[in-house]
Amino acid sequence: MLSGLDPSGGAGIQADIQAVTSLGCHPLPVLTCLTVQDTRNVYGAEPVSADLIQKQLQCLADDSPIHAIKTGALGNAAVVDVLVDFIREHPGIPVITDPVIKAAGGGDLADDELVSAMKEKLFPVAEMITPNGVELAMLGNSEDADQAADNLLKGGCESVLATGGHGTGIHIINTLYNHAPEPMRWEIERIGGEYHGTGCTLAAAISAGRASGLSPRAAISQAQNYVHRAILHALEVGKGQPVPDRGILWER
Repeated sequence: MLSGLDPSGGAGIQADIQAVTSLGCHPLPVLTCLTVQDTRNVYGAEPVSADLIQKQLQCLADDSPIHAIKTGALGNAAVVDVLVDFIREHPGIPVITDPVIKAAGGGDLADDELVSAMKEKLFPVAEMITPNGVELAMLGNSEDADQAADNLLKGGCESVLATGGHGTGIHIINTLYNHAPEPMRWEIERIGGEYHGTGCTLAAAISAGRASGLSPRAAISQAQNYVHRAILHALEVGKGQPVPDRGILWER
């Protein structure tokens, strides 16, 4: 997993580590950027050296089997280049990409160069990308979710899981677009309010499912149930959004 550091412990690499561990997998965390962040917003970010990340990935691959890769905030375009080279050198590993662009509070976590690198280089080698509504519109160049997802599929994405946590209504609707005739939708009861790190948690949980041998659809179903339960037990960590309790007891 490659993600940024959230000092509040609500999102980023900590969310990934907790979710993957809770679902029975062992995380291999690679830090991509350092942020100034709390439960309310992101106020600054600095990328980790792409050369250092390349050395870490090679070191890990030489020592441990890697059954899935999850990406979050990536720092800069140079990190994307390193990651894509690594993926091409190790084909067959499911890659779940959470295309982190902005924090829930509006703070930026990706510049235009990084967004372009993700779209042009990373998305075509990923098994699934998991944008929220805002990210889907930005990446797919349309406010219409179906059209935005179609644009991304035509741009080289294998599948797009459009997450509905930032929407409205009594149900969260997550929609999986791929090259099937019709998208597949899941509905989950919406628990009021916004929560810090849910997108990171969902993508990490999907990657854990894939690493455990679940199909993409089964991994999505398990991940949604896990996130829902974590939100039900959310923690009031700071003055901003509550943090899902990813340490909940989970039995598959």
